[in-house]
Amino acid sequence: MRLHVVSDVHGNTRALARAAAGADGLLVLGDLLEFVDYRDPDNGIIARLLGSGIAAEFGRMRRIGAPRAQIQGLLERSWSRFADPAAAVVDAVTEQYAEIFAVLAGLGVPVWAIPGNVDVPRLWPDVDGVVHADRQVIEIGGRRIGFLGGVPLPPGVAPRRGGPWQPYFLPHDEWTARLDALGPADLLCTHVPPDVPVLTYDVVTRRAEIASAPLTARIRAEQPSHALFGHVHQPLHRRARIGRTDCVNVGHFRELEQPCVLHL
Repeated sequence: MRLHVVSDVHGNTRALARAAAGADGLLVLGDLLEFVDYRDPDNGIIARLLGSGIAAEFGRMRRIGAPRAQIQGLLERSWSRFADPAAAVVDAVTEQYAEIFAVLAGLGVPVWAIPGNVDVPRLWPDVDGVVHADRQVIEIGGRRIGFLGGVPLPPGVAPRRGGPWQPYFLPHDEWTARLDALGPADLLCTHVPPDVPVLTYDVVTRRAEIASAPLTARIRAEQPSHALFGHVHQPLHRRARIGRTDCVNVGHFRELEQPCVLHL
């Protein structure tokens, strides 16, 4: 059985429509939405709702590491033009998901998907052919594949609850409990990588992205054949081994437009 695996789609429906060509199924490992496009300020939900100028300034402030208070001030001033900013975000997210899931449903092969940190899983539509696989172990091609979406925050850090949009970050203990609750799996599919420096360091942003040490521990203990993930757009290395396990960043699909190929 041939599976294609993608992550970090970020609204690239044009390439997504080709992602399953020649495959028997598609795995989608999160970040379907494009909330803000750091390379194209005319693209994404912030640009649509607040304008490309605000999107460009937000991206600039993020790139230079501006203080959180300055970034929050920019967004609060910008969102104030809406009577109900949260409702405006929900409408924009719902519209983008409708387009993305219509593409997934039209691929002609089964699709299994989990959310990333940019996603809003409660707004995912139910469409034929697309399985919301988060927190499940599913037998595919005779192999047990464990799926876990979302991103764990560092221990002791609570998710941000203010503002019209909240990324899908989970408290460290909650995400880890979900990992522990997954049954035995021959392959693990997550949005975040295991905590291995060469897999977590982004060579463009020049920082280590969020990863999971408990995921690393589970891989070491159980040695699944593969651990597949995304989240880090420009990793120092796309793959590394933990014992017998092949740990693979399946790629920043928004830019690469090429799926990872997995043979079961």
